Amino acid sequence: MKKILVVDDDDDVLETIQLILEIGGYDVEPLNDAQFIFDRIAEFQPDLILLDVVLGKIDGRVICSQIKSHDDTKQIPILMMSGLYDLKEIEDMECAPDDFVSKPFKMDALLEKIEKLVAKKTSNYNVN
Repeated sequence: MKKILVVDDDDDVLETIQLILEIGGYDVEPLNDAQFIFDRIAEFQPDLILLDVVLGKIDGRVICSQIKSHDDTKQIPILMMSGLYDLKEIEDMECAPDDFVSKPFKMDALLEKIEKLVAKKTSNYNVN
């Protein structure tokens, strides 16, 4: 079972996404405080990180850059989500995520993006 770490500071959003992803057959670890993300990544070993841009005191774009800058975590696909920013603003980042989805999103569109990223990670892993 593929594992997804979902990071959002809104507990209602976390709960909704967790429910949908679990129904979709994923093992989901919700995290509402991005301060602990590296500990959670080390413990959970996710196949994908679903990361909100706006995380209260912490900017998800900074977290994304940190994840992609570390050798231990740079191979983990990151799907960022936001209701305040658009794809163009996210693409302009120094260290961009693997994909982006705007909130509110259709759950089937979210699942499709997740499936594509997880499959890509698996095929890249098998090649190396």
